[in-house]
Amino acid sequence: MQGRQPNEPPANLSLVHVGEPQSQPSRPAQPIVAFDRRELMQILSVYGRKVGAGEWRDYAMDFLKDRALFSIYARVSERPLFVVEKNPKLRARQGQYMVTNQQGRILKRGHDLAQVLRVLDPDLAVVG
Repeated sequence: MQGRQPNEPPANLSLVHVGEPQSQPSRPAQPIVAFDRRELMQILSVYGRKVGAGEWRDYAMDFLKDRALFSIYARVSERPLFVVEKNPKLRARQGQYMVTNQQGRILKRGHDLAQVLRVLDPDLAVVG
């Protein structure tokens, strides 16, 4: 057997450096638009009254990079009856809130969500 130095590995073994694992470069999370708690409370208040009256049955929420959508359905798996949309890019112009019908026609648009929601429930009293 040949002599080897005390810190030298045997000839048939190799050293592998084990360091910190290579992390993937992290991508910043893409920002999304969402309804805040106050906005959701207003929308769900109207929605709850209409469900109680038997007019609406289901809803869906979509949070995208440029807008948030609250879709209202009369039955499962059909086109929404109405869509409440929040688009902050339109805040300075015609208002960031909009309600559209099943055909895509804009029923109401504005800066104040409570006023815009009145198109869905005309008996709704606006509380400031």
